[in-house]
Amino acid sequence: MNPQQRVRLPRRALHGVLLLDKPLGLSSNDALQRAKRLLRAEKAGHTGTLDPLATGLLPLCFGAATKFSQLNLEADKAYVATLRLGQTTSTADREGEILREREVNFSDEQLQQALQALRGEIDQIPPMHSALKHQGKALYELARQGVEVERTPRRVCIHALELLSHAGETMQLAVRCSKGTYIRTLAQDLGELLGCGAHLSALRRTQSGPLDLAQAVTLDQLEDMNDEQRLATLLPPDTLLADCPQIRLSAEEAGKLLAGIRRRTSAAPAARVRAFGPEPLAFLGSARVAGGELIPERLLSPVELQTLLAGPASLT
Repeated sequence: MNPQQRVRLPRRALHGVLLLDKPLGLSSNDALQRAKRLLRAEKAGHTGTLDPLATGLLPLCFGAATKFSQLNLEADKAYVATLRLGQTTSTADREGEILREREVNFSDEQLQQALQALRGEIDQIPPMHSALKHQGKALYELARQGVEVERTPRRVCIHALELLSHAGETMQLAVRCSKGTYIRTLAQDLGELLGCGAHLSALRRTQSGPLDLAQAVTLDQLEDMNDEQRLATLLPPDTLLADCPQIRLSAEEAGKLLAGIRRRTSAAPAARVRAFGPEPLAFLGSARVAGGELIPERLLSPVELQTLLAGPASLT
């Protein structure tokens, strides 16, 4: 065998969540495919993209966990944003053409007023360099052709916007916001309120729903691990529902839930709960509690449950 040829190991059914610290310059899909290869996973997906310019938390879902990826897509996010003051660009980030340069000259009071004006519910006009569709075409494709179309403002919520540092033309902010917020647009709008213009020069995602960057691993770290260590980085499939209440069911009740049957419950009403069977039965899936009933929603299959119960030893 040619020593340069790699032995192709078979893919396997993995079920869990990997918190990845995505590197600069790599697309979310490229990062996903590298992690999928390293883990030899059959099925994988991510919970919303991070631009190649951005780094930080990218939750990756494997197997059964992909059923709950939409929950994290809709969750609030937190970022550390670095702004370059005094310059506006065609893309509102550092990759665009510089359109205008202005002097950076504002007081602390003006800065605090500008930050306050952008907190809470605000309307944002989506940038042309975005993946939003217009008549079936992504806006960034039109922008590359020199075409600009009218965009409808979108209501988003900036839960927190705090100054971390400011030195000369560089400013760093901590942002916590609702889904669909464009941090590039936020940077650009702040620059206009300050009268000097600004664009986003770096972005790092630190939180996504209940998940935190502190728990994440890098691709380089994943590369350096052996197979057992890589498997140990996977969090349980219910990780994406970590902020939902938990309900423990008897074996009989679990069987009914998995069959899609509603059952009476004394649990408090909840839009979403995590349902578990009796020990050592694994996570069963998500349900909701309404009108005194436990109503099944997204459930694991018998095969997925068997794999989870068998544990990591069965995957090697």
